[in-house]
Order: sequence, then C-alpha cells, then structure tokens
Amino acid sequence: MSVLSATFTSKGQLVVPAELRRKHGIEAGTRVKFLEDQFGRIVLQPVTEKYIDRLMGCLAEGSDLLSNWEKEHRREK
Repeated sequence: MSVLSATFTSKGQLVVPAELRRKHGIEAGTRVKFLEDQFGRIVLQPVTEKYIDRLMGCLAEGSDLLSNWEKEHRREK
C-alpha cells in the first residue's frame, strides 16, 4: 500500500491525488461517501459505476425477508 497525502484548504476542500483518481475512476462530478470506522478513521468511498456494480445483488444471497415474514404471518393466524 502506497502512502499519499494531501492538505485541506481553509474551506475544508481536499484534492485527491491524480494517481488515486485514475486508479479508482474518479472524475469531475463523482460522488463520494464518507464512512467513519470504530477507530475514528475516515474512509472515502467513491460512488462509481464499478462500486455500484459490486453492490448489485449483495443482498440476493441472504434470507428472503418477505418470504420469512409471510411464513411467520401465516403461522400466527
């Protein structure tokens, strides 16, 4: 993992180094999520098509909440 750094401006703006922008497909207008972990670290997650594609279907393998609710509802009747 390479270590890159940047400095915040007086307006709270930060420039992401060009190397990281190219690597992660960050272009003008790309939205970003700010996540804070349990250790107080701030993680910036660019919301790109690649990120959205990775999320597609991530809940599909879990239990079907609607089916579970319907089964439980039928048992209560």
